[in-house]
Amino acid sequence: MRFFHGEKQSGPYFEGWYFKHQNKHGQALAVIPAFHADRMGRRSASMQIITNSKSWWLEYPSSQFYAARDRFQIQIGPSSFDRRGIRMNVSAPELSLSGALRYGPFAAVRSDIMGPFRIFAGMQCSHGVASMRHFLEGSLCLNGEIIDFSDGVGYIETDRGRSFPDVYLWTQCVWGGPEDGSVMLAAASVPLPVGSFTGCICAIFHRGREYRLATYLGARLEKWSSSEAVVRQGKYRFSAALLDGQSQPLLAPAEGGMGRTVRESLCAAVRYCFWSGKELLFQHTDQCASFEYSDQRRA
Repeated sequence: MRFFHGEKQSGPYFEGWYFKHQNKHGQALAVIPAFHADRMGRRSASMQIITNSKSWWLEYPSSQFYAARDRFQIQIGPSSFDRRGIRMNVSAPELSLSGALRYGPFAAVRSDIMGPFRIFAGMQCSHGVASMRHFLEGSLCLNGEIIDFSDGVGYIETDRGRSFPDVYLWTQCVWGGPEDGSVMLAAASVPLPVGSFTGCICAIFHRGREYRLATYLGARLEKWSSSEAVVRQGKYRFSAALLDGQSQPLLAPAEGGMGRTVRESLCAAVRYCFWSGKELLFQHTDQCASFEYSDQRRA
């Protein structure tokens, strides 16, 4: 299995990883290390940090970035990421982040979430899910505040390609308790050489079972907007509704560079519902869900 795809890419190209961590007290922190090659072939790296209330952007020369091709291992500056956890050592104006988190075993999806779309050459962006859920131990110190993530949960995904789609919606949530679960939904307008189509991918872990709804399996979006998405596939129907959320600015890839600003709610109130026919398999409202919607056409 190949883990890093960008070592021979001349651009435009980006590849990034999204590491989300949340604790039992409603605190969350996401780290996004990334590699970029613009149209001129200039290479660089970046790291973004996002919390419930703020975000930071850090840029690095490509010489300070390393990702292994044959295993899950990323190094950016003095910070590192792998299957065992992360070690953060960031010192920048208005940002100090240090400490280590240990990861439990990854809960991986059964197969590539992109399905046959992974070999479609016209895709702007290819999505991957490394772990729908894993347990956390350890703490991080953010600007002098200790955040304890012990007995918390994490989530990891990845994206690579040229650009994020012009219009997309993404939401993710993981929760514990007797009805523990994890969901990820992404919907986007996908350009083609002539025209475009709207596609979606969705993974749901519930009561030890994995469900997948995707365009390549016959799923269709009944509706989607800046605050809601409803997906139907055969007897299954899944909805995500944004109830409340404070969004933070993030930089997103556009033709390999990071020239686009989007907004993400790292800890939003989102209600998820999942039906099988007339049976409601679960309804879950979470205050620590992630939600992001962007429409470049209105930028």
